[in-house]
Amino acid sequence: MTTFLALASVVVVSLVALIGLITLGMAEARVRRLASFFISFAVGALLGDAFIHLIPEIFAVNEPKHAPLGASLLILGGMIVFFVVEKLLGHQNGGLHEPHHLHFAIRRPELAAINILGDVVHNFIDGVLIGASYLASPTLGVTTTIAVLLHEIPQELGDFAILIHSGLSVRNAIFLNLASASVAILGTSMALAAGSVAQEAVTASLLPITAGGFVYLAAADLIPELQHDRSLRALLFQTSLIAIGIAVMGLLTFFD
Repeated sequence: MTTFLALASVVVVSLVALIGLITLGMAEARVRRLASFFISFAVGALLGDAFIHLIPEIFAVNEPKHAPLGASLLILGGMIVFFVVEKLLGHQNGGLHEPHHLHFAIRRPELAAINILGDVVHNFIDGVLIGASYLASPTLGVTTTIAVLLHEIPQELGDFAILIHSGLSVRNAIFLNLASASVAILGTSMALAAGSVAQEAVTASLLPITAGGFVYLAAADLIPELQHDRSLRALLFQTSLIAIGIAVMGLLTFFD
């Protein structure tokens, strides 16, 4: 029964990735304009997720004697990994020689790739947490699922916007979002098979790398894109949406 509840819960959480379906009835140009607005929200959501949820969790579960240096190096290592991946992907697509501007006719496969990479790792961790929580108790499993579900809604909204911004079509963005979200099912299955050891291993290694990747994606890729429009209106609008993204992630701490 525990296995069924855990798998059912992670499937429901994975289906949140279909949030992009609400845009299918809209014209492609309108979706891309909306996506440019949500990029600001994605910046706040990614940074809020990293600094409010992931990084505090990393230091909370590690031994105090080893946590500061080891965890910090893994977080920085995650930023370097995402930097290297983006460089390699950009080089293969000629991106090293082409300036990038906030224009959707320019495709940025490297931006989509690093976002999907971070999302895959993050969703895998969510799946492990759901599975490990159900192993502890059904009640904890349900509350953890609710927390992850509330957390995934703004996260998936931001991910969808990033994929659209990178030049993908709406349908492809929805498909890739769902595919990366489905990795959570694998995480839950492995947690159920391995028990509490899986949660400890994931938290110690993959969580810091994910946090570093999210910080890199927001700071190195998305914020520079927002700097192209230097009008006062853009400043107020973008700052407000970044703050809202951070606030949403902050409010989710009450459900942890």
